[in-house]
Amino acid sequence: MIVGVDIGTSLTKAVAFGPDGRSVAHAEAASEPTRFPDGRVEQDLEEVLDTVAGVVRRLAAELDRPVTALALTGQGDGLWLRDEEGRAVRPAISWLDGRAAGTVARWQAAGVDRTVFRRTGSGLFPGCAAALLAHLDAEEPEALDRAATAGYCVDAVAQRLTGTVAVDVSDASLPFLDPATRRYDDAAIAACGLTHRRGLLAEPAPPGTVLSLDAEGARLLGLPEGLPVTAGPFDMPACAIGAGVREPGDGLLIAGTTLACQVLRKGPGFDREGEPAGMLLAAPDPDLYLRAMAAMVGTAGLDWACDLVGADTADTDALLAASAPGAGGVRALPFLSGAGERAPFVDAAARARFTGLTLQHTRADLVRALCESVAFAARHCLEEAGLTGALYACGGGIRSPEWTGIFADVLNRPVTVPADPGVGARGAVITAARALGRPVDEDRWASGSRTVAPRPENTAFYERAYTAYRASLTTARRDWAA
Repeated sequence: MIVGVDIGTSLTKAVAFGPDGRSVAHAEAASEPTRFPDGRVEQDLEEVLDTVAGVVRRLAAELDRPVTALALTGQGDGLWLRDEEGRAVRPAISWLDGRAAGTVARWQAAGVDRTVFRRTGSGLFPGCAAALLAHLDAEEPEALDRAATAGYCVDAVAQRLTGTVAVDVSDASLPFLDPATRRYDDAAIAACGLTHRRGLLAEPAPPGTVLSLDAEGARLLGLPEGLPVTAGPFDMPACAIGAGVREPGDGLLIAGTTLACQVLRKGPGFDREGEPAGMLLAAPDPDLYLRAMAAMVGTAGLDWACDLVGADTADTDALLAASAPGAGGVRALPFLSGAGERAPFVDAAARARFTGLTLQHTRADLVRALCESVAFAARHCLEEAGLTGALYACGGGIRSPEWTGIFADVLNRPVTVPADPGVGARGAVITAARALGRPVDEDRWASGSRTVAPRPENTAFYERAYTAYRASLTTARRDWAA
């Protein structure tokens, strides 16, 4: 019985999987990021650890068989600074954080983003480790001086449970990894002015690394000391593995806090002259990579829209059904994050727009316009990522049948939705099983999914609407730059 733990930005989930790939029990606990009016977003490592301990203990108490291994995944990007013992030297900075927007703007003006992208295949944005390290180096150098490791959520939790620093190659991919060598690119680090902080970057752990619970980790979780633990991949590639993405060209749409769109590809090649945005993530298989576009739009925008019109997110399907495709002429750009956008373009000044509103429009029209615009953003991301094969989908937004139908219509392709909860946890467990030498029957693990087909009566309309969305986005990007 392997337990997968997915440490999200606002929710930690633990799911136990049997040998046949079926989930047998799950538990979850909320963790609350601290949001400041100026766009800073931070998390308390101790609180996050408490959520991990709580869900694992509750889950283990429900099981009729012992836990044989623990597989960790969770949010990526951001900056989790720790000392030699794994204690936070300051609150962790979330990937949602916008404090380094000025740093990224200066890098864009100087061409630093282009230099780094050509070497790594990944763009720079305010919530990535490079920008946050540079910002702290200028504003809080004492925090970096106290730190031994500048890592990520998953390796921060793993260090406290095992006493070992093990950064998964997927986390290390952004923004300094040379995809061909799977080692850090010193020229990319130098371009960001961070050579003197190079020692804070733990080298990526070798493929198949297995850690073990130390005495403190065993005490926290109530599990046996020495229990095998794996740390990674982080949630985006873990979800791709758990959803069933296998063949180059296949993609995954995650409609969560992040609208994470990614496409599997063979080999580390990428268009070095493309727009310096997105991520090239190394997968556990040394020959495979994910071209990822993790947009800042997603379910947070739906939460905002529902709150604005006095509805609950549980009303989403009813609201979407009450407004026809096109939302009565209301159009939207969904860029509501205070940190702007990071994929498929990077612009800290990106902001949302709603046009075409009149007194005759309803709250359902506003919500539908927002949901349609997120679907347009998903299509934009998946086109840039190179989707040519099957498409899978997961995340909180996919719980809405109406919104899932909109995604299928806008993308004009079938969308396959996995049956079991905890897709990211499942991907982490599959990775752990392979690292432990246990067989994984991928067909059994992916069984029970459902497919949502595009509706021919809607696809032609959305083809025209998507063209209009791209034109509106082009105009808005000129305005933001003014």
